[in-house]
Amino acid sequence: MAGLKETPRQKMIGMMYLVLTALLALQVSDALLQKFVLLNNSLETANQSATDKNKGTVKGIEERIKDLPNPGAYADIIKKASEVRKISDAIVSQIDEIKSKVVEAGGGVDPETGNIKNPKEEEKVYHLMVGTGKKGEAYKLADDMDAFVKTLTTLADKGTSFPALALDAKDDPIVSKDGNQRNKDFAELNFAQTPVPAALATLSQKQAEIRRYESEVLSQLAAKVGAKEIKFDKVFAQVSANANTVVAGMDYEAEVFIAATSSGFTPRMSFNGGSIPVRDGRGQIKFKTSGGGYDANGLSKKSYTAAVSYMSPEGPKTETITKEYFVLKPTYNIETATLPALYLGCANRLSVVSPGLGSLWNPSFSAEGGDAIAGESRGKVTVVPSSSVVTLNVNNGGTLLGKETFRVRRVPRPEIKILGNGGELEEKRGASASGLRSISAVAVADESFKATNPEDAQFRVTEIYIALARGTRKINDLTLQGGGSIASLAAQAQAGDRYYIEVKGVQRKNFRGTVETIPIGSVVKNIPLN
Repeated sequence: MAGLKETPRQKMIGMMYLVLTALLALQVSDALLQKFVLLNNSLETANQSATDKNKGTVKGIEERIKDLPNPGAYADIIKKASEVRKISDAIVSQIDEIKSKVVEAGGGVDPETGNIKNPKEEEKVYHLMVGTGKKGEAYKLADDMDAFVKTLTTLADKGTSFPALALDAKDDPIVSKDGNQRNKDFAELNFAQTPVPAALATLSQKQAEIRRYESEVLSQLAAKVGAKEIKFDKVFAQVSANANTVVAGMDYEAEVFIAATSSGFTPRMSFNGGSIPVRDGRGQIKFKTSGGGYDANGLSKKSYTAAVSYMSPEGPKTETITKEYFVLKPTYNIETATLPALYLGCANRLSVVSPGLGSLWNPSFSAEGGDAIAGESRGKVTVVPSSSVVTLNVNNGGTLLGKETFRVRRVPRPEIKILGNGGELEEKRGASASGLRSISAVAVADESFKATNPEDAQFRVTEIYIALARGTRKINDLTLQGGGSIASLAAQAQAGDRYYIEVKGVQRKNFRGTVETIPIGSVVKNIPLN
């Protein structure tokens, strides 16, 4: 229950209620009945004291407002205080009427002794409070007490809550574990098999709770106009530093001091004109910093205004504080083996780091003229260009830190090599007409491209054309898928002939596993036979 505190008198009433509940579980004797009478008398005396105190609180609020410079500004406080008194008096008076009916159920008061004539009466109390079909006075009272708590909560400070006054046995921590009681509702729990004095004490205890709730809300209203003495009961140490970040070798300066707040005092606080939440007397300021206007050192000077409004003994006051701070321009470095250019359609893997931001570094990326694929670890990104220029946008925490533009180059063509019987064939040396039995072609990736983009440097020759020529005349020919046996040509080959070899197709598989045809132009070799 937020903000609800008990005075010693209220704690005593709570203890009386515990005793009352325990006595109800025992067999009633004359001595016990007398204890109930004494208990009820004590509760009624305490309730009258609480009523007088609450009246005094309202009067104190009214007197305090009269002394303030602008009393009309606090009309809502008076209105709320009057409403609190009104609903509290109404429910207490309702309970007083029920108590009178309970006394009548016990035969009324003996004029000679001043005692209830038949204090042991239980059946009539049951009929009055529980009744047939749950139509007794206790059920209507339970609904009215719930309505009272609901209305009172709307008049209290935000965050204040009050426990229900009419609890069923299953919700009452005192009797919820009692197998004989836990299935009873509020009326049955408090007024079944209950003699007159016990019923009266139960009703008086509810009146005590009502007055306690009333007192709490009135105290809150009194604090708003300074009619309540402010006690700073929460003391804590505080450190105020000139800066949270310093460069090595510079002095670090700070002040240590004692600060205090009051649990019964809630000042209004604002940040740049807008209200902010207040927790334990301390306003909570949180905002996302903005950059721009950086100086040569990468610093941008900023400021904000905080205000605290409170009711002092001299009247309402507002203290304003202007606080300066500096925003450090975020910097980052891009690490990649492919700088200064990236390769078109390839996985160009970059690592973007920001030592200055430290744990705050959690970047996201997007690209113009290509795709940006986030890596598995923080700051890793794969850029796949689709145009001659690609721009990488670097964001952190929703703030754009910068744009990096890269030139894009095409994938370098592979070198084509012709192999015979597994070794490279050379046009100057030639080959044996009878010994050459197989020819193949391989596409070798550029060394620098393969080193930086190994996943994209996967080439293969898909088709080669081979013809056996004698002078200007073609003897025979065949087409192979990258290479293979030429036994049919070798059977006709003679010294002085030559093999005309033309590479017809080359393909490349990229990092995504997609295969594309590479335009390589005319790749032809003539291998003389000897």
